[in-house]
Parts: sequence; C-alpha cells; structure tokens
Amino acid sequence: MIPESHPLQQLFNELVARHYAHEIGLRDSKLIAYVAQLLTEFCDVEQLHRIQNAAGRPLADVGEMLLESDPVYGPAPSFDRERQVRKHIGDYTLFFTGMYPESLNRYRLRRDRIDSFVDWMKAGKESYYIVSKFECFEYSKVAPLFLKLSAHFEHCVYGLNQVKNELEEMQHPIIRRTRELLM
Repeated sequence: MIPESHPLQQLFNELVARHYAHEIGLRDSKLIAYVAQLLTEFCDVEQLHRIQNAAGRPLADVGEMLLESDPVYGPAPSFDRERQVRKHIGDYTLFFTGMYPESLNRYRLRRDRIDSFVDWMKAGKESYYIVSKFECFEYSKVAPLFLKLSAHFEHCVYGLNQVKNELEEMQHPIIRRTRELLM
C-alpha cells in the first residue's frame, strides 16, 4: 500500500477532492480518500487484476468476476470471498468507467467475454451495495462508505472522468501554457 505522503497519492487526493467538490458537490473526505487510494493502487497492474479464479488465472472479465463472487451457486467458498470479489468489482468498474470509458466498447465487441452482457455501471453500483451489507465485526466501520459509493456511483464515475480530463491536459504543455497565460 502506498503511503498518504507519496506524491502520487497527494496528486490524486487533490484532483479527486477538487473535482468531486466542484462538479458533483461531494465533499465526503472518506469517500474522496478511498477513490484517490483506488487510483494510486490501480497504477500497479497487478492490483488491477488481483482477483483470480480457482485455477489461479487473473480475472479481467466483469462477468467472470460476478460468477466468481457467488457463494451459493458459484465457486466462492465463503461470504468473505463474496465480499472481497464484490469490492473489487465495484473498484474495477468505477476505475474503468471513470478513467477509461472508451475501453468499454472494446470489451463489449469481444465475443469471448462474458461481460459483453454485463452493464458495468449496474454491476459496480450493485457490488458496492452488497459490500455495504457486510456490517458486522471488522467490516462495520467501512460499510457506510460502500453504501455511499453505491448511492453516488454515477456521480463518482463522472467526477473521475473530470480527473482523467485534467490529467490529460496536464500532459500537454501547450494547453498548460495557454492556461497560465490566460490567468
């Protein structure tokens, strides 16, 4: 886990806080910190694909992840595993729909993927909601955060899209220089 003092974590905290406050009116410090940490964590591709099936193959297909999370009819051996996979589905779908929405069409066109039948927004929102229902023991303190993530999922996606746009602008020196001259 990357510490809060890391420059990348600080950048994501600043960007998420600004865009969530200005564009969507979300000023929840725990939610902002969670989303900023998610961005930092997913800079490592191994974290992005940390959910594996029983054979040890990393899952990048949301449909396969949904099947993997089922403790009754699927392979999830426990409700803890269901929570772990559902949390990842929420994180994964929030990240991709917010930061790389253009990639979703590419996934949908591939016929060998189960998630071509999955609504990523619905899967993410529902997954966070399910995680929020784990309200006992060590999960009791974070359950309200996941309920907020579920309730504001679409807003969080929009806010992340604004973060993505600013990051893209930061990469282009001409746009940066023009802004500096105008201000």
